[in-house]
Amino acid sequence: MPVSAYTQATTAPFIAQIDVSARGEVHVSPDRAAIQVSVQTRAPTAALAASENAAKQAAVIQALRKLGLGADQISTINYSVYPEQRYEANKEPVVTSYNVINTISIDVKKLSEVGPVIDASLKNGANMITSLQFSASNTEEARRAAIASAMQKARLDADAAARAGGGTIGELLEVNIGAYYPPPPRPIAMLRATASADQAPTPINPGEQTLSVDITTRWRFNAK
Repeated sequence: MPVSAYTQATTAPFIAQIDVSARGEVHVSPDRAAIQVSVQTRAPTAALAASENAAKQAAVIQALRKLGLGADQISTINYSVYPEQRYEANKEPVVTSYNVINTISIDVKKLSEVGPVIDASLKNGANMITSLQFSASNTEEARRAAIASAMQKARLDADAAARAGGGTIGELLEVNIGAYYPPPPRPIAMLRATASADQAPTPINPGEQTLSVDITTRWRFNAK
């Protein structure tokens, strides 16, 4: 007599749930900065523009070293040479001069040095401060505080949703820590062709920055 076997499918019991996403934010005080300093020169030939640029950038770096900055705090991040051309109708473009731009990045480990670094750079040949970005050196504690803040917001929202639905929230079923948003860069653009020796020191105020973390949570919903 043939025997037929079968498997009875089983399904997990339905659990009413509430899904909530939240973002936690914490303010941090920057304690260091990254500055991009550029020297731009123009001359009739590329070689002449490059030679003048090299002399000025060398003077800038020497001035920064005198402030106490180490070699590991100064790095070249861009070097470009491009022609300037004159255009006339029905004629080939004519090169009138060449531009050379040499940009260095400076890692400033003390905020009190930011103003002197900018002033020394401009007084010794730099003519562009192309970026100034503040940052906090240790954000791990702030990130965890942002996670805690996000969890508190998620719980409050879940509780409000449960009460609006005629029930209460139960235990936390799941939590995922999502994107982490460090304080965004705050670049500034500055151009000074010359800087006199008696120029007033550049004031710097980094203020506060916001660090944020996103989370998603899932809570049990207890119907009354």
